Amino acid sequence: MKLSLSSFKTNCSPFRSMTVLTALVGLVAIGAVSCGPKAFVRGEYDEVEKENNLNDLWSETDMQKVVADLVASMIGHHEIANAKRPPIVMVTKLQNKTSEVIDTQSIMDMVRVELSRGGRVSFVDKEAREDVAAEYEYQNSGMMSEETKKGKGGQIGADYIVNGRLDSIVQEAGKDKTVYYKVTLNLTNLKTNVIVWTDYKQIRKKYRKQSVGL
Repeated sequence: MKLSLSSFKTNCSPFRSMTVLTALVGLVAIGAVSCGPKAFVRGEYDEVEKENNLNDLWSETDMQKVVADLVASMIGHHEIANAKRPPIVMVTKLQNKTSEVIDTQSIMDMVRVELSRGGRVSFVDKEAREDVAAEYEYQNSGMMSEETKKGKGGQIGADYIVNGRLDSIVQEAGKDKTVYYKVTLNLTNLKTNVIVWTDYKQIRKKYRKQSVGL
């Protein structure tokens, strides 16, 4: 069978070349899209009580475990368990001695909330002092009635201060990694400056490095 010049020209026509070029451009575009930046575009609610070890950083699960155990230990101590009236407590700072950026205020907020359950402890709010002082000034400016205004000298002093420290140790060997956390809390008598209760909670998590594909 012989191919004529005309049939060769038809098979290699500009239309056919354009079709092949268009297909190639399409494949390149699809590849570019599939390899481009990705975003989380759909979510759903999850149970906050479920363990979260999505990565090797401090998580809400760590906070929940630590706070639950330490608060139970504190409430069970005789300084609180045998008190004739609910002790007045001031929750202050948790020092972050880890290499991570951790919201320690959130941890201490959870400590205060869990301690308040059941009415075994009452609190004074250190964070609100500036607002309270400003309100005293306003109420004594003549805008409030004498029967309802509050003034200096009526606040109740705290009996105890709760503070603490968060430490961590990170170890890596080959593809294995462990992350260790220790949270220590102290209950200090304000009158004597004696630590009447202290306890710690330890957490260690294990991870293994693996390749992550596109």
